[in-house]
Amino acid sequence: MTTIMRIIDLTMSIHNGMFVYPGTPVVNIKQLLTMDKDGWNMKRIHINGHDGTHVNAPIHCTKNGKTLDDYDVSDFCGECVLYEIDSDIQPGIGIIFTKQITMETAKHIVSIRPKFVGLVVEADEKIEQYLLYNGIILFERLTNTNKLPKQFLFYGVPLKIKDGDGSPVRAFAVLS
Repeated sequence: MTTIMRIIDLTMSIHNGMFVYPGTPVVNIKQLLTMDKDGWNMKRIHINGHDGTHVNAPIHCTKNGKTLDDYDVSDFCGECVLYEIDSDIQPGIGIIFTKQITMETAKHIVSIRPKFVGLVVEADEKIEQYLLYNGIILFERLTNTNKLPKQFLFYGVPLKIKDGDGSPVRAFAVLS
């Protein structure tokens, strides 16, 4: 008997005019080549590493933090839980929050050491710095979290950017 796997896309679409962090350059997607003129389509994409659904590495705001290429691809995926109560935060298991977290919650996260943390919003700057300073992998701007069950497998693999401080990801949940 075949098990049917369901996938929930947790990623924002990347497009011209999308929200970017205030004061940073806007996303610019330009058609370079076209099928009619050139025989194939090709777009040029200018995007910041922290636009749309993305992951932050500690070097984003810590002087000697890990970069994206310091991690194994498996560090960005695994068992995950949708947060409801503090006991949902477990060592080595990812946790997704559907609301902004407080510094008190951030301190609890650091004391427990989940595999990674995901948020539907940008973390408050002080909270983001605190989590990254303490080596927590942080995903931001996840979507469709209202479709998630309590437990699932999460995947949010960044581009392999040398010395990268962050990267857009295609984040998704796998349900069985």
